Amino acid sequence: MPTFLDLDLPKSLQKAIDELGFTTPTPIQERAMPVIMSGRDMMGIAQTGTGKTFAYLLPILKQWKFMPTDTPRVVVIVPTRELVVQVADEVEKLVKYMSVRVLGVYGGVNINTQKTNVYEGVDILVGTPGRVMDLALDNVIRFDALQKLVIDEFDEILNMGFRFQVTSILSMMKDKRQNILFSATMTDEVDEMLNDFFDFPEEVSLAPSGTPLEKITQTGYIVPNFLTKVNLLKVLLQGESVERALVFVNNKKTADLVMTMLEKDYGGQFGVIHSNKSQNYRLNTMAEFQRGELRGIVTTDVMARGLDISDITHVINMEFPEVPEQYIHRIGRTGRADKEGTAVSFVSPREEEIQLAAEVLMEKELDVLPLPEGLKIEEKLLEFEKDKKKVKFLLKRPKLEGGSAFQEKSEKNKKVNLGGPGKRTPRKTAPRNRAVEAKRAAKKKKGK
Repeated sequence: MPTFLDLDLPKSLQKAIDELGFTTPTPIQERAMPVIMSGRDMMGIAQTGTGKTFAYLLPILKQWKFMPTDTPRVVVIVPTRELVVQVADEVEKLVKYMSVRVLGVYGGVNINTQKTNVYEGVDILVGTPGRVMDLALDNVIRFDALQKLVIDEFDEILNMGFRFQVTSILSMMKDKRQNILFSATMTDEVDEMLNDFFDFPEEVSLAPSGTPLEKITQTGYIVPNFLTKVNLLKVLLQGESVERALVFVNNKKTADLVMTMLEKDYGGQFGVIHSNKSQNYRLNTMAEFQRGELRGIVTTDVMARGLDISDITHVINMEFPEVPEQYIHRIGRTGRADKEGTAVSFVSPREEEIQLAAEVLMEKELDVLPLPEGLKIEEKLLEFEKDKKKVKFLLKRPKLEGGSAFQEKSEKNKKVNLGGPGKRTPRKTAPRNRAVEAKRAAKKKKGK
């Protein structure tokens, strides 16, 4: 097995890697290195948690040479603000002993501050599609010296609706550049973008999409309703094994609801992250979790992709994700860096079909466990659990039918729209303008 020493990295870069404690490259890092070094476009397909960030950073920094320019030579586009912060931090660690200026840009903060930072000069720019496009349209970011474009979590960027922003950025860039793309899955939309904008990228695939991670124990519970799921969560949290947990739900409202219910029994032990929370709040919550000040985070899928949060012992799916592939991304938060992990899913009867689809995708069944003894089974259903068809039926206004208060009009009282007055009683003579006629008559008289 090769080590980082075998990759013949510059001394400054090797020193930074040694200080980080890395000795052996991951398979995706090993396989991506020669392709990126060759200068060809590359499409990397790899599961989350496999070291994709270093897979593109190491060959880029290995080839790094000084250039007298203040405009970005490398642009890295990622889907979320949290990922911008994380990737920029990773770059900073690797260039500790190199003369490389790194800047992260994202929405939710003052754009003028970021403009000032860009004007001061940047070599590697990391940003979200929206903010990079905004700065480029304002002519703050120029791509005159651009050598490499990296798009990480390409499928998620497209899923989040950033196709227009990405295509706009690509249209502003010069053609002569190397494109390095990474994605967890190869979707039709990704494939279409590759055909439209990139020159026959060489595919480096680590594992087929949907392959389960070997070191993750996957279990499940069949739970009748959401309030019972909350009771089950509280029971599981009583166990000491759940040291560092990510609790996933499908939307922001549900995340806030779960957080409120956890506060009663586990006050101060959990944080909540979703897109309605401010940027500072999200970053501070993540930092507290990383430092071990929080036991867990309740979150939506905003955290399911790319984020490198160390030592997650449990991923708990309070709700099964609506897309089977998303289940893979969620559970990939644990079992990283060759450590064991546990994924627990609470499946309601209406979610069993999605569970089955995920099992087919993974070619692996969840180990369904019996509900703990003494678990309180709730009867009440929350609004989003109720049958939507019945609700629609109740809201539908009944059609009026004949009755005591409804009489058919007599034939003579029925109105028929024939158009304007002229349509109802057609004129018998041609239209006349008496004022014009009077003027003409006066002229004739005067002429005589």
